[in-house]
Amino acid sequence: MPKVIIRNGESFDIAFRRFNRKVQKAGILSDIKKNRYFEKPSDKKRRELNATLRKIKRNQRYNR
Repeated sequence: MPKVIIRNGESFDIAFRRFNRKVQKAGILSDIKKNRYFEKPSDKKRRELNATLRKIKRNQRYNR
């Protein structure tokens, strides 16, 4: 869990922004959103395959 220690004279807003940045870098919110609902293994495999295919097509488009 990311921790932020408030420095002397630092406002809450700045400390809160630093905390949010650390949470985003750790990927905590994306994991929570991804695991909010159960996903069948077949659906997960299909989603990952589609993401891979999109990535391959995008790389082919830029490498021409």
